[in-house]
Amino acid sequence: MTAVVEPPVARLAALPGVSTASRVAAQAERARAAGRVLPVVPALAGLLPDTGLRRGSTVAVHGGTSLLLALLAAATTAGSWAAVAGMPSLGIAAAAEYGVDVSRLALVPRPGPELPAVIAALLDGVDLVAVQSETLQPALARRLSARARHRGAVLLSAGAWPGADVVLSCRREPWSGPSGGYGHLESRRVRVRAHGRGPAARPLTADLHLPAAGGEVTRALPAPSLREATA
Repeated sequence: MTAVVEPPVARLAALPGVSTASRVAAQAERARAAGRVLPVVPALAGLLPDTGLRRGSTVAVHGGTSLLLALLAAATTAGSWAAVAGMPSLGIAAAAEYGVDVSRLALVPRPGPELPAVIAALLDGVDLVAVQSETLQPALARRLSARARHRGAVLLSAGAWPGADVVLSCRREPWSGPSGGYGHLESRRVRVRAHGRGPAARPLTADLHLPAAGGEVTRALPAPSLREATA
């Protein structure tokens, strides 16, 4: 009688807590079918035309990675899968601080010249793909946006992206917390401006704490005018 030797990949996949790429893609596909809009934290919902991230859309984020990570938080917590490609300075610890479920986050920090192929593959398999846009030619960027529309994924760009559906610009103010040069950083106030195409054509702005003292993203009261401050 000949013994049947189980393939190494099958043995690995049978271990508790281990998923193959095909299994991860299948899980993401089931999650993708759950709805056409992925949630965002309440403080950001009013800036987006669908109060969330519409599947198939491209969102360009200016002003640092904090806002980009905040956009991933609610969706991954709700069960969506996300990936970040071509952003070597972005780490797991920073993502976790902004509420991202890092068990549903894949990092491809240095894909090199294969970046376009990596982005295309990720758009086929996960719900949200965040990328660094600096090295991509406009024609290629547009093809990747078309792929995101076809696959029902959300493409998030750290920086300008031709033809983006929504553009979010973040103007940051100094951190609060230290007094007289001493103490811990507690929160940072930012003003986020949203504009884009179609439903996002009307510009919107919001004052936020990104992050607030507890690490979350919250709405901030509008800054007083010069007349109010001196009254």
